[in-house]
Amino acid sequence: MDEFSNCIGFEWDEGNSEKNWIRHHVTMPECEQVFFNQPLVLAGSERLSVSESRFYALGQTYTGRRLFIVFVIRSELVRVVSARDMSRRERRVYDHANEEADTEI
Repeated sequence: MDEFSNCIGFEWDEGNSEKNWIRHHVTMPECEQVFFNQPLVLAGSERLSVSESRFYALGQTYTGRRLFIVFVIRSELVRVVSARDMSRRERRVYDHANEEADTEI
């Protein structure tokens, strides 16, 4: 994820942030927090957008809320497309990453 390592901030689309709140009760600050907590699981999305590559993140907020985030990278900025609570399957993937991180310490 070389693209992500060059990111310097976030870009917000009012429509997406409102949609995330209405559909999933996820706030913009919660989305940003995910990118600053460990473990953070990042991968490319299998669903391709016509105009840009999409990525997903599994992570947690400062309060421990576990979120699944779909995002794109535009000019060194992370732009959140969608955010919601992790599914059961996603929590298992995240827990596995967390266990691996614990054994590396």
